[in-house]
Amino acid sequence: MAALDWAQCPAVESVPEKVSGAWVFKNTRLPVATVIENLEDLSIEEVMEQFDVTREQIGAVLEFIAKSLQFPPISQDPSAVTDARPL
Repeated sequence: MAALDWAQCPAVESVPEKVSGAWVFKNTRLPVATVIENLEDLSIEEVMEQFDVTREQIGAVLEFIAKSLQFPPISQDPSAVTDARPL
């Protein structure tokens, strides 16, 4: 899987003087990775309380991740399909 291009996410920024250039929520010092890691164990409401981040900020990042991980559409051209059987 390719790495996400966080530069395309309008909700985050990377500034060399902030958290060593880590991707953070805009106008904060809160790393995106911190929120994502904590969403594994906490609800969105709990993350909002613990890290002073808004539902909109979390939603924007999760939407960006979801869109980035979508697969390209499958070709409808039957000649483009390859045989997946091993040789």
